[in-house]
Amino acid sequence: MEKQIPAIEHAWHILKEKGYKYTKKREALLFYLAQKNRYLPARKVYDEMSEQFPGYSYDTIYRNLHDFSDLGILEKTDLNGEMQFRFHCQHHGIGEHHHHFICSVCGKTKELDACPMDIFEEQLAGCKIEGHRFEIYGRCEECQ
Repeated sequence: MEKQIPAIEHAWHILKEKGYKYTKKREALLFYLAQKNRYLPARKVYDEMSEQFPGYSYDTIYRNLHDFSDLGILEKTDLNGEMQFRFHCQHHGIGEHHHHFICSVCGKTKELDACPMDIFEEQLAGCKIEGHRFEIYGRCEECQ
């Protein structure tokens, strides 16, 4: 495998901590997602991985994507009625709270600095907000 990417190193630390074993297939899957750095549907990930590893089943890839998401390695979103995955931004060096613009065609993302929750906190006095998700969908410059 090529030069180790910090996001992959961090992902392996999490996986080892949770008892997952190293496999070349998992490493290739992580490397592919880190390189793409955009939301991708499981089918596209499967197409790429099955070229590298004939016999790598769709179910195994799908299960790994969900496991990695549950562990906080990947983010997932429902884009055009299909679950899509990408490396969690914290693993790309963006640690601050932020939201995304997501291209509905290619899945490319742009980080947004502003958080609309500030407006809602005033309206929810006495409530404890435990989390939220805010995404804007549209077409990026290349897909218009």
